[in-house]
Amino acid sequence: MPRKADIRSEAERLFAFFQAQGGQPVETDLLQPAETLLDLYGEDIRARAYVTGDAVRGELMMRPDFTVPVVQMHMSDGAEPARYTYMGEVFRMQEAGTGRASEYMQVGYEVFDRTDPAAADAEVFSLFHEALAPLGLRAATGDIGILAAAVKGLSTSERRKAALMRHIWRPSRFRALLERFAGRGPAPIQREALVNQLQETAPGDLIDEAGPELGLRSRDDVLERLNALISDATVDPLPEAELDAVTAILSLRETAPNALYHLTEISEVLPSLTQALETLEARIEALAARGVAVDTLPFEGSYGRSTMEYYDGFVFGFYPEGEDMPAVATGGRYDALTRVLGQGRTIPAVGGVIRPEQVLRVAAGGRS
Repeated sequence: MPRKADIRSEAERLFAFFQAQGGQPVETDLLQPAETLLDLYGEDIRARAYVTGDAVRGELMMRPDFTVPVVQMHMSDGAEPARYTYMGEVFRMQEAGTGRASEYMQVGYEVFDRTDPAAADAEVFSLFHEALAPLGLRAATGDIGILAAAVKGLSTSERRKAALMRHIWRPSRFRALLERFAGRGPAPIQREALVNQLQETAPGDLIDEAGPELGLRSRDDVLERLNALISDATVDPLPEAELDAVTAILSLRETAPNALYHLTEISEVLPSLTQALETLEARIEALAARGVAVDTLPFEGSYGRSTMEYYDGFVFGFYPEGEDMPAVATGGRYDALTRVLGQGRTIPAVGGVIRPEQVLRVAAGGRS
């Protein structure tokens, strides 16, 4: 493990690099309001964050990342366009036996610019590529927006599309839903039993038979849910061609230009992909204009789905070749997050973070 002094020195070097590229240095509080993070991620965040309380400020979490507070800061009073850089510790609880650090340094660079999102994507990726070039890392890229566009274009109910959208970042759950909606996988046993019961007993009568109301949900809430189950049971299965198209997106592993070609073929089944593919094409051109070797740049249809929950477009990462170590850097586009935290305002935004500790470990040949 590199010494803390060496990690901080490397962080300061990267911090200075991003400042030289136009990043305005910013700082965020170490303690973040838990309410904001819970609203964004739900109760799942409690399993990954250190939670504490304060008599005045209420429930707080030790900073799990920088993106949320930086977005809040910008949406509150930031000028446009804006480029920010930062450095400091983040804190995340880890499972026993993983060997992963629960406290580590991050250095980041974020761009808020509505002029040309594809150019902003290329700017961030190329700067990270330049900063990490001496390490000979393997790049990975993807686009959550393509999968989201595919889901929105499926021939199924809006409720089922919403369920799939909620679980885009949970690959196993997403796949199970996709299979069930296509008629290939069974519904959960309890759900199926309830639907069968609703075919014999009206929802209101079933609620009355259940006894007094307990818990937080009202009778109207439960009735709405039961009627939704009845309606969902009548939805036709997802067409096989559409299921195969989504499966092809998820399994796609190609160079960026070849991925664009294959995705264009898939768009014949899912025309909803058209705009997302225009964005991908513009990004490839912008990356090439910045000197990135796009003909060999990897693209994966599933990349970023299990680790980058607030990204909704371009995603990227840099990894050691053949090393069983965490990513040295990750990043991506998070336009929807600015809308959620902007109280009605939104601006295209993209950024990423580098872990200085990992930079030093790779530079030392992977030695602890």
